[in-house]
Amino acid sequence: MSLYEKWQNLIDNQSESNFEKFWDEYSAAEIKIYSDLLANYDKKFSGTFSELVAKYGVDETLFMGFLDGINSSLKKPLKPEKIDADSSIDLAVDFEKLYFNMLTADAEHLYTLDEWDTILDDGKREAITKDYKKSKTIVKEKTPGRNDACSCGSGKKFKKCCG
Repeated sequence: MSLYEKWQNLIDNQSESNFEKFWDEYSAAEIKIYSDLLANYDKKFSGTFSELVAKYGVDETLFMGFLDGINSSLKKPLKPEKIDADSSIDLAVDFEKLYFNMLTADAEHLYTLDEWDTILDDGKREAITKDYKKSKTIVKEKTPGRNDACSCGSGKKFKKCCG
């Protein structure tokens, strides 16, 4: 079973009884990795999968979860299903996209990390937050009334045409 399959299996088989323990462990691992990644944003994040697991002292399945989570924020996405213990990992992170994706995932424990202060100033974070909120806004088009002209252009009332 591949590392990615182990991660998917772990996620799919969560129950109410073990979810809280899993979430505490996973979010602690995420905070540890993201804190280092953000603190060293100007340095290359690379190494083999095994080296990075050892560096952060996290379970390999949880590290695979981190890679799966950050994948949509990378300039060049990984192919998580092809990653094994000897795979070379080289992450080029789009930090603005990462911040936006953290907002989307409602990962307050990550987008409120102090390390963001050196990467994105308050104004930039506010702009990204505003864009995120705009992306969630639903604009409902007005439905035509019975006596309105039909939108198909027939000239008839909506109720006598398409309504």
